[in-house]
Amino acid sequence: QEFVTVLVRDPRIQKEDSWHSYIDYEIFIHTNSICFTRKTSCVRRRYREFVWLRQRLQSNAVLIQLPELPSKTPFFNMNNPNHVDHRRQGLQEFLEKILQDVLLLSDSRLHLFLQTQLSPEDMEACVSGQTKFSVADAIHSFASLNRRFPIEDEERKKGKNDADSDSESSSSGLGPSDDSISCGCKASPASEES
Repeated sequence: QEFVTVLVRDPRIQKEDSWHSYIDYEIFIHTNSICFTRKTSCVRRRYREFVWLRQRLQSNAVLIQLPELPSKTPFFNMNNPNHVDHRRQGLQEFLEKILQDVLLLSDSRLHLFLQTQLSPEDMEACVSGQTKFSVADAIHSFASLNRRFPIEDEERKKGKNDADSDSESSSSGLGPSDDSISCGCKASPASEES
């Protein structure tokens, strides 16, 4: 039985400059679906990137009625925990519904959005073949820049064969390991729900 678990969690205020701030959210994916290059991943995305994703998915799947994002309200206060959590829940529900549609799962932009930290412009360039790397290369390269997830370490300790693992080590030649890039994902999503 294939499954895809997605969690949108850990909202953080990020400063763009002295006048502008925004909130980004951690997107944690754990799956055994053959549709995904990586079986576990973690990225941070902001609301306007979700808006971009929805627009791109809608333009590529015209006959599908996509779920709505939580509305962008002029009264949204990033210092109000209720506002932030309401938006977080709406973003998670959006992704849960998107990930149930087989047609949408075939869109490379969705996978780049969920499994890399590429900007929307870079995702478009990658999908349209304007980069020297493929979608799968981009996902593996991003993964090599992050710490290995604890669940992957546990599986490796149990003696699982590395040949069938979806993990790339930092010695893969795709780039040095840099723990400062890691978004500190936790492997047990059940303990995160409150």
